[in-house]
Amino acid sequence: MIQRLLKGSIDWVDARLPVVDAFKTHMSEYYAPKNFNFWYYFGVLSMIVLVNQLVTGIWLTMFYSPTDAFASVEYIMRDVQFGWLIRYMHAVGASAFFAVVYLHMFRGLMYGSYKPPRELVWICGMLIYLALMAEGFLGYVLPWGNMSYWGAQVIISLAEAIPFQVIPFVDGDKAAAMGEALTTWVRGDYLLSDATVNKFFALHVVAIPLVLVALVVLHILALHEVGSNNPDGVEIKENLDENGIPKDGIPFHPYYTVKDLVGVVIFLMVFALVVFFFPDMGGYFLEKPNFEPANPLVTPDHIAPVWYYGPYYAMLRATTFSFIFNAKTWGMIIMGGGIAVLFVLPWLDRHPVKSIRYKGLFSKITLWLFAIFFLALGYLGTQPADNSFLGLSFTTWAQIGTFYYFIYFLVFLPFGHRFEKSKPVPTRVTGGKA
Repeated sequence: MIQRLLKGSIDWVDARLPVVDAFKTHMSEYYAPKNFNFWYYFGVLSMIVLVNQLVTGIWLTMFYSPTDAFASVEYIMRDVQFGWLIRYMHAVGASAFFAVVYLHMFRGLMYGSYKPPRELVWICGMLIYLALMAEGFLGYVLPWGNMSYWGAQVIISLAEAIPFQVIPFVDGDKAAAMGEALTTWVRGDYLLSDATVNKFFALHVVAIPLVLVALVVLHILALHEVGSNNPDGVEIKENLDENGIPKDGIPFHPYYTVKDLVGVVIFLMVFALVVFFFPDMGGYFLEKPNFEPANPLVTPDHIAPVWYYGPYYAMLRATTFSFIFNAKTWGMIIMGGGIAVLFVLPWLDRHPVKSIRYKGLFSKITLWLFAIFFLALGYLGTQPADNSFLGLSFTTWAQIGTFYYFIYFLVFLPFGHRFEKSKPVPTRVTGGKA
């Protein structure tokens, strides 16, 4: 009786809203390559962290006040029941989000997941990354600690460095006035104030999350339209059985949903360990100056971004030359270019082979050097510029890392395949038997 009632309810809903068909399309009858490895956990982990950020963010919004920002955060931490836990889950979740997204992107670089026919999947992913960077910066300002204040001061002031003088009939004075007007508009006031926090709060809580969720949906829909890539870079849709099912594919549910549960459980264990024992991660997740209220009269000894913005902040600081534009303008251009170049990656990579497994030694060395330099830039961006290593200042090291970053994308990816011999690419995924 209960079973018939349940089935009848499902059929009634499905006749009006095709939930069952959607489940089949995206889960039980979506065939994914059977050779997914460790690197394919990070897509689902990013979904887990997104849910954590949305849920904890909603809860924090109930007690946060943008007109009394720092005091309301202290109230959440000290007086609200389990407020400290929710706040730390949200703060650590921000770093966890970027960590899994960076690893997810690196997997795409390794296995050529941006190459045809997945260009739109990659672009949607990059738009998610851009929205995530905006969301992270807005959230970074909301606690209204001293580092939040001065970090916002540095980043918002970049609007003044936009080279408006490249627009016809706009001279230097007009360009400066336009930059100043834009900066004032972004702040919402002539100085950083409660108006700034109110504006950033609205964007952080409502506008950007809506965009982020929409982009995630588009990313998944685009992926399921063309199918998932795999470590071999082989298109499983090119090898079908008599029923039109990929020979080297398995249903995403239940096989990968169960498999992903293992990675999710391990991730949540590590996440809980950080939340309970290392929530500030030595100042990399929550900076010490941010435990003091915003003070325009007291500048922190070292103004640095959170670690996940480190690579691009290092590029900004590494730009010390002036030619036509000043160094600040060039720094902003190079920092923006470092992000923009990722959007055109599908058209920069001219290598005939997708996966790093079958590329030559040159591609493997340059990719791992890129990873090393990117991590180094991330570290350099969080450290004082006048520090030194091996007799070279951190600024010089950042310039070397920035140079390699652009050389990798603009030279090695388009032309590197000419300097190596690739391995033969199999027609079936590794271990794939009929």
